[in-house]
Amino acid sequence: MSTAYIGIGSNQGDARAHVRQAFEELAQLPETRLEARSGLYRSAPLDAPGQPDYVNAVAGVDTDLSAAQLLAALQDIEARHGRERPSANAPRTLDLDLLLYGEASFGSAMLTLPHPRMHLRAFVLIPLLELDPLLEVPGHGAARALAAACAGQRVTRLD
Repeated sequence: MSTAYIGIGSNQGDARAHVRQAFEELAQLPETRLEARSGLYRSAPLDAPGQPDYVNAVAGVDTDLSAAQLLAALQDIEARHGRERPSANAPRTLDLDLLLYGEASFGSAMLTLPHPRMHLRAFVLIPLLELDPLLEVPGHGAARALAAACAGQRVTRLD
């Protein structure tokens, strides 16, 4: 099994409910076990002024799915929640990002691991550190140091 971390976010409709439901749907994925879930956090949207705040969290799973299979399953969950992709920074009913998949480090047209911007986002790093305080992000270093570098981004724990 591989350990993977999934970023979860929503800023449309009942965002908290979308995030909580995402945890439940991740727990139902085949060949996958939901091992950990962070608390919920509120964050201001990056690069999208005027949008509602996001509710964010991170899930940790152990899976026998390949990274590509896991990504496809995440996109299926997003679609069931009405996710549309009209532009790069459009509001989202549900956004599921494959952040880390074991120690994998690669890029393709379909998937880049680790997630290419995770090391710049407090709303990813803070809940991720809740799950693994000693986490290292391949190619970027200690998640704790990366989070400290994002200290100017507003992220508030909700629960």
